[in-house]
Amino acid sequence: MTPQPTAGPHGAPHPAAEPGRPAAETVETVFRMESPRLIAGVARIVRDVGIAEELAQDALVAALEQWPGDGVPDNPGAWLMATARNRAVDLIRRRENYARKLAEIGRDLSTTAPPEEPADPDAIDDDLLRLVFTACHPVLSAEARIALTLRLLGGLTTAEIARAFLVPEPTVAQRIVRAKRTLATRNVGFEVPCGHDREARLGSVLDVIYLIFNEGYAATAGDDLLRPALCEEALRLARVLSGLMPKEPEVHGLTALLEFQASRTAARTGPHGEPVLLRDQNRARWNRMLIARGVAALTRAEAASGGTPGPYALQAAIAACHTSAYRYEETDWSRIATLYALLAARTPSPVVELNRAVAVSMAEGPAAALPLVDALTDVPALRDYHLLPSVRGDLLARLGRTVEARAEFERAASLTRNERERELLLGRAAEAGRDADG
Repeated sequence: MTPQPTAGPHGAPHPAAEPGRPAAETVETVFRMESPRLIAGVARIVRDVGIAEELAQDALVAALEQWPGDGVPDNPGAWLMATARNRAVDLIRRRENYARKLAEIGRDLSTTAPPEEPADPDAIDDDLLRLVFTACHPVLSAEARIALTLRLLGGLTTAEIARAFLVPEPTVAQRIVRAKRTLATRNVGFEVPCGHDREARLGSVLDVIYLIFNEGYAATAGDDLLRPALCEEALRLARVLSGLMPKEPEVHGLTALLEFQASRTAARTGPHGEPVLLRDQNRARWNRMLIARGVAALTRAEAASGGTPGPYALQAAIAACHTSAYRYEETDWSRIATLYALLAARTPSPVVELNRAVAVSMAEGPAAALPLVDALTDVPALRDYHLLPSVRGDLLARLGRTVEARAEFERAASLTRNERERELLLGRAAEAGRDADG
C-alpha cells in the first residue's frame, strides 16, 4: 500500500512526506508554510514579535541540524512549534522576572504543543489574528504596520514586500526593524483589541489581509504563479473578522472580494502550472460555492454600508461582474469601467487607473484606452511595474501595431520576477513578432 502523505495545516499534502525530497529542502518548505503560526504562537508567550521571529528562526536551525540525520518527523509543523515554544519558555526562565511572566501565561507551556488548527476556526481566540492586530498597532505608521505583518504573517521577504509596495527594498527593511523595536519599547500587548481600539486598527488589518491574499494569488517572485497557502490563510482571517465585526461593511466587502477571487483559482493555471488568461479560463472549474459565499458577503456589505460602498466592496462588485458571466463574451465591461471610476474617486491610485483602462478597452475598444495608459507611463510608482507595459502591449497588438507590442511585452517580461509570468509575456512577444513578420 502506498503511504499517504501527512496533511499540512490546510489539508494539503505536506511536503515533508514526499519521498526523495532532500531534508534541507523539506525544512525550508515546511518553515515557509508554518512560520506565521510559529511566530504567532511564540509571541503569545514572549509578548515580543521581534523575539518571537528570532525563536522561530532558532527552531528552523534546529530542524536543519536534526532532520537530515534523524529523519523528518511525522508532524513537522508540530515539531517546529514545540521546539520554538520550548525555547521561548527557556528564555523566560532566564529572565529575572520569570516568576511574574510564568504566572501570566500558565505553568504548562513547556510540555503542551498547540494543535495545528484552532479547535474552532471561527473563534476570536486566534493567535494569528492577534498577531495581525498587534502588528497593526497605531504606534506604528501605516506603511510599517503593513510591512511588518506581511513579513511575520505572510512570510514574505523584504524583497517581495518591496515589490508589492513598489518601493526600494532598504526602505522596507528599515520599516520592519523600526516597527519591531517600537512594539517592544512601547510594550504593546499581544491581543485583539476591543471597541474603539479595534476600529482604529481595522483599516490596516484589512489592507494586510488583502496584500497577503494578493501575494498568494499572483506571486511576485519564484517559479510558481500561485501560493495557495497564503490565499487560504488570508481568506480564513477575513472570515474570522466577519464574525468578529459583523456591522463593518468593509470587512464583508473584503471577504466577498477574496471569496470571488479564490473561486477562480483552479482555472488560473494549466496542467504544467502555466498561467491561463481570464478570457481562456474554463469557467466550469470556477468554484460556485465560493461564488455563492461571495454574493452573500457582498450583500451584507451593501446592507451595512447604507448605500455608500467602500473600496473593498467596490472591488468585490467588480469581481462579481466576472463571476456572474458564464462566458467571457457576456462580461459587463461597461459596468466594470463605471465601478473602477467610482473606485478611483474613492481611492485614487495609478494601479486602479490602469485597471480602469483595461475595462474601457473592452467596453469601448483599445483606441479609447491607449491614451489612458499612455498617461500613466511617466508615473514614478509604475516605472518598474510589469503590468503597465503588458497592458500597453495588449492594446497595441489589438490595434495592429505589432512591432511596438512586441517591445512592450519584452519590457514587461524583463520587469517581472515570476518565472511563469515571464514565460507568458515572452510568448506574447513572440506571437506579436510573428504577426509583424507575417
